Formats: sequence, structure tokens, C-alpha cells
Amino acid sequence: MPGPRLLETVESDATLPEAVDLVVIGAGMIGVAAAYAAAKAGHSVALLEKGVVAGEQSSRNWGWCRVLNRDEREIPLMQHSMGLWDSLPAEIGADMGFRRTGLTYVTKDPAQLAGWEAWLDMARPYQPTARLIDAAEAKRLTPGNEQDWIGGVVSPHDGRAEPAMAAPALARAARARGVSLHQHCAVRGLDTTGGRISGVFTEKGRIRCQAVVLAGGAWASMFLRRHGIDMPQSSVHSTVFATTPAKQVSPGPLLTPDFILTPLLDGGYLVAAKARGRLELTPAGIRYARHFLPSLRANWKLVELRLGRSFFEGPDAWHGRWSFEAPTVFERIRVLDPAPKMSIIEPSLREIVAAYPELAGIQAARIWAGWIDSTPDAVPVISPVPALPGLVVAAGFSGHGFGIGPGAGRLAADLATGAPCIVDPAPFALSRFAHGAPRFRTRAGI
Repeated sequence: MPGPRLLETVESDATLPEAVDLVVIGAGMIGVAAAYAAAKAGHSVALLEKGVVAGEQSSRNWGWCRVLNRDEREIPLMQHSMGLWDSLPAEIGADMGFRRTGLTYVTKDPAQLAGWEAWLDMARPYQPTARLIDAAEAKRLTPGNEQDWIGGVVSPHDGRAEPAMAAPALARAARARGVSLHQHCAVRGLDTTGGRISGVFTEKGRIRCQAVVLAGGAWASMFLRRHGIDMPQSSVHSTVFATTPAKQVSPGPLLTPDFILTPLLDGGYLVAAKARGRLELTPAGIRYARHFLPSLRANWKLVELRLGRSFFEGPDAWHGRWSFEAPTVFERIRVLDPAPKMSIIEPSLREIVAAYPELAGIQAARIWAGWIDSTPDAVPVISPVPALPGLVVAAGFSGHGFGIGPGAGRLAADLATGAPCIVDPAPFALSRFAHGAPRFRTRAGI
């Protein structure tokens, strides 16, 4: 039953431009949003993707668009993103699957409830619409669920979008604004003149440019190391599956202690099991171990450590100083497509039916996995690279990138083109991981 994920296709441009103002590497949600924002501002843009638009994590996520329970540093950018989720569909004339359905979290764990209450206290200056709910309201908001909750939190203005639709729709809109899109066109490296960006080397030739946004997802750290730049990044394997159409038991995403349900437009659900993500031992993991140790200690119950193929191949493996004139790992692995963990299906379906007997007979329709690219503090890097003027990194979104993508892409485009930034970019600076920098915070939670 692995795959296929439903993913809308986008047409590519036939001819590589000789020169543009900005090259965006990676056509996931953040890269597509950056390309669209820069083109809308009047810049010439080439959007380059080694595989296909949204082929990796941008089509493998839960589709959540939420302010709720985010790190404080992300809240202003996420609030801006929510405004873009509202306005973009009308602006581009396409449905991105976005619906403000609300989010509901329920629990039986007093410690978890206290954590949500603490978040609400912290977020009060940002005026979120989320609020704590008691046991009676938690029961009312989960009709048909036979479990007893002690309470929860509801965020009525958050929602979800369709990962299979969103980035492809925005990519088509970017092309309509003049962006030159090239899929199956890997960027092998950066060209520099006088110590600053002057172009990119691709498998199809060189493009001259003044600036680059690297939105390479799980591949970003490896790409940067080839140019002598360190960004601590690690990847966590995660599996989700989609079900057959079934009765709607929640209008929006629902988080429970045992499973997570997200309604899809086709009438089914996206299911994420409350199982451990898989963290594989890799050369990159060893290199950045000191950065990730505090986070690993805080979240050790949520991850399964093991040795796997990613030690030898993929974005966290050791690839050395490859040539820009010969095929690279980017051409060998067009789409990072790990095998899903099939064992999550039956236990998850049992938990769902036990909680909602009226869903008896629901089945898994499709299952897939992805690699969630993470930073040590679970907050993304959206930052210029002082050592290489003209380069902006937008990666390490730690499982939160899809929802914040429209705003994150806009911020990356602002930084690359010199436009006024929509929010203060300082919290996302790459320099926060430098040796001797102030200790960053780590925070667990969904």
C-alpha cells in the first residue's frame, strides 16, 4: 500500500535563463513562496528543483496552518502567513485547499494541559484566539468520541490546507508572474566572484544571478558544507497515511493522546500515529551532536534511534567536496522517498475505531513517509550568510514549515532582494548556532 501520494503536477519551462536577479533552490512550499514574492515585487527569478514541485516534505506533512503552540519566535511570522493563506487563493485564482476549520487538542494528561495553559500565558501579548477548554467542552467538541478528557485547547481561527495542492498552485502562479521554473534540474553548487554570489552551477548549465535563496529542506546543510558553511541540521523519519472517505467526526484537525486526525477534502482523513519518529545515526548527526544533545534529552521518548541507510546515502551522509561538473547525489536522489513504517496502520485504525465506533470499517488508502529537517531548537533558519554575501538560507523548519511557508518564503525573498522585512528576521539568524553564541531555547510540542 505505500503511496502514491496525491500530488498535482506543474509544467516546467524549457529553456534555462542565462541570468536572473534571484535563483531559488528548492521548489517546496518555502521556495515556491519565495519565488512568487520576489517575482511579484518585480524581480526576475529562476526556481530550480532537482525533482518535482513539492516532491519531498511539502507534500508529506499534516497540512496544518496554526499559530497554536508555536515557539514564540515564530508567532509574528505565522500570523503574517495566516493572512497570506487567506488572501493568496483569490490573488492567484486557485484553491490551495486552505480552510480555517479550527484546531482542537484534547488530553487526559494534567501535565500536557498545563503546558498548553503555559503557552497561552506566554502568547497573550500576540492576542491569539486560542483558549483552554474544560472536560465538558472537550467532550462537546469531540462528538461520538467515547473517551473521557480532562480538558484541552481550541484554536478556532487556525486551520489546514492540502499539501498536494498548495505548493503546486503557488508554483503555477509564480510562472504566471514570470518565474522560470525548472524541475529535474539539480543545482550542483554556487558560483562566486569577489567573495559574493554571482551564479549557480546546475546540471543543465550555469545561471548568473545576484542572489540565491537556498530552500533545500533536508539537503540544505549538506549543500552549505560544500561551501564551507556550517548549519546544524538533522532529519527525523516520519510516517503518515490517508484513509478512505468516512463520516466527519471533526471539522478540523484533532489531536488526541493516541492519534492525530486531519480531515481531507476528499472525505478521508490524514492520520499521524502518536508513535516514535525514527532518528538514524548519520555522519551529520555525529558532526552536530553537541548542538542536538539538549533537544534529544528533552524529547528522547519521542524518537527511536537506529542505524539505517541514511548513514551511507542521502542528505545526512558524508559526500565530501563533489565536483560541479559531474553528476552529484542530487541527481541520484531526485526525490527523497523513504519507505513508510507499515506497522503503524493497524494499531492506529484500532485506536480510531475504539474512540469513534461510528468509524468502523475505515481503511488506509495510501501511506508514505518523509524526512523532517530539524534544527537544534526546532526553529527555522531564515537568514543571510555573512560569509557569502548574496546567499540566504531558508531551511530547518522542523516539521512546522508548510503552514508558515507563505510568510517564510516572503521573508527569505525580502532578505535576498533588500526589501523591508515583513517581520524581524533576527530570531531566525544562522549565527545563533555559532560557537560562543548565547544558548538557544529548546521546546517540545506540536
